[in-house]
This record gives sequence, structure tokens and C-alpha cells, in this order.
Amino acid sequence: MDLSDLRIFVAVVREGGVTRAAERLHRVQSNVTTRIRQLEEDLGVGLFIREGKRLHLAPQGQVLFGYANRLLALADEARDALQDAKPRGTFRLGAMESTAAVRLPGLLSEYHQRHPGVVLELRTGNPQVLASAILAGDIDAALVAEPIADEPFEKAPAFEEELVIIAAANHPPIGKKSSDLPRTIIVFEHGCPHRKRLEDWYAKRSEMPERMIELASYHAMLGCVVAGMGVALIPKSVLATFPDRKLLSVHPLGRTENRAWTVLIWRRGAGSANIQALREILQGSRLAGHRQARTARTV
Repeated sequence: MDLSDLRIFVAVVREGGVTRAAERLHRVQSNVTTRIRQLEEDLGVGLFIREGKRLHLAPQGQVLFGYANRLLALADEARDALQDAKPRGTFRLGAMESTAAVRLPGLLSEYHQRHPGVVLELRTGNPQVLASAILAGDIDAALVAEPIADEPFEKAPAFEEELVIIAAANHPPIGKKSSDLPRTIIVFEHGCPHRKRLEDWYAKRSEMPERMIELASYHAMLGCVVAGMGVALIPKSVLATFPDRKLLSVHPLGRTENRAWTVLIWRRGAGSANIQALREILQGSRLAGHRQARTARTV
């Protein structure tokens, strides 16, 4: 049983016979008759009660008629969805913890306002976890920090982040001398690009921290830094969400070390209207940010 068989069956029922159905479908009568008999053989039931050349819908045919209409309507809906560039369905998005906390609330709110018919789902994780989830088909796209492999993915720029080292208030300057580097760092799990950046920062100064504390959220990380348990490397934008900002000291990195791009990635060749809609919002956000920066410089 395939969709073409069902379309012929529905046409015969609606037109009241083979002759008119054949005319409607632009087929010869013998072809319509043969396809109906093949459908009955495939299903193992008679769909019509035959009285000479007249056909009456059998009880089994009545049951199939209801299902056939629903199946054909669903097939037409699927075809329209594939040909329509309008965002629809469920959009499964991944993001790093910092991005989800700081950048996404406004973006997802705007996305929902523009495309209320899309159901948004969010998953957080480090770039390695999110990249694997895309390749496994568990999510559609993700916002991750560079670097990320080029070959399996397509990318679009999202945000440029300024990275800073944070410590407890009144902490002496960090990075002026190797001997002054803090001995404990607070980080996310392996796979976090900011952890790798901080480890590399120490390595360039021929040092390594004596202790690493692994945590799962920025709020926990900020709390531990306030308590003097260690230092952390974070996007400066995260501080905007922290109410006790005055309990922290912020230590800048060098000009060649303090920038990191967050990009939107999706499986190569698997772009969709949902992803394109997010790209448009991200582009608009970047342009607005550039205009604000130019305005601030001229004031």
C-alpha cells in the first residue's frame, strides 16, 4: 500500500465509480481497476461490494477511507512543510552555560515573538558535547566558542566575547609576574574552551596551577571566587548577571588573549528555516551592537 494507491482509492469513492475517477486522475479505466484490485490483494480484504459495474463501499472500505484521507492530508502537509521556508516545528538548540545565562534570554524571546509556531528546546554543555549531539542528531544547532572543527559543520558568527580573569575583591594584580599567579583555578569540565584558554595562559608563563576545582555552573563558580577559593576565566558579559559584582576584582588579559568568538554551528548540509531565522536575529543583534559602539565612541 502506497500513497498513489490511496489516492486512486479515495478518488473512486468520491467520484462514485471507476470511470469518473479515471477521468479525474487522467488515467485509463483499466489502470484504475487494476490498482484497486492490487490494493485489495495487498490488504487481504474487499474494499467494495460489486454489483455489475456498480461499486458500493464495503465496511472495510469505509474504515480505510477514513485512514486514507488522514494519511493523504498528512503527506500533503509534509510536502508543504518541506517546500515552505517558514520556521516551524521543534527547534532543538544547544548552548554553552555562559551563553545560555547571558545571551539567550533576549534572543529566544525575540525568536518566540517572531515565530510563535516554533517550539524551542534548549540543551547546555561544552562545545565538544554539543558538537557530538549535533552529529548524533540529538540537537539541530548550537552556540559554541571557537575553535570548532570546520569539516562537519557550517558556521555563522554570533558574539565576540571579552574574556577576563576574576578573583576575590582586593586581590592583587594578576599576571604582572609569574610568581604572583594564583595557585588555584576554578573551571568547568574538560572540553570547555575557557578552561583551555586559562590553562594555556598559565603555560605561556611557564607555570601551571597547583589545584583545579571543577564546577558545573557559573553561579557556583562566581560564589567560590567571591569566597577566595581561586580565580576563574569567564566572559565579561557574565558579570552583568551577578548581583554581588562589587565582591569581585576583574583582571584583564593581554590584547591578543582576551577575545573569543561564539559561533552558531549546524551539521553541514542540514540548514533549515529554523536555523536561518536564528541567524537573522543574531545578525541584527550584532549590527545593533556595532551601532551602539560607534555612538559611544562619538559621544
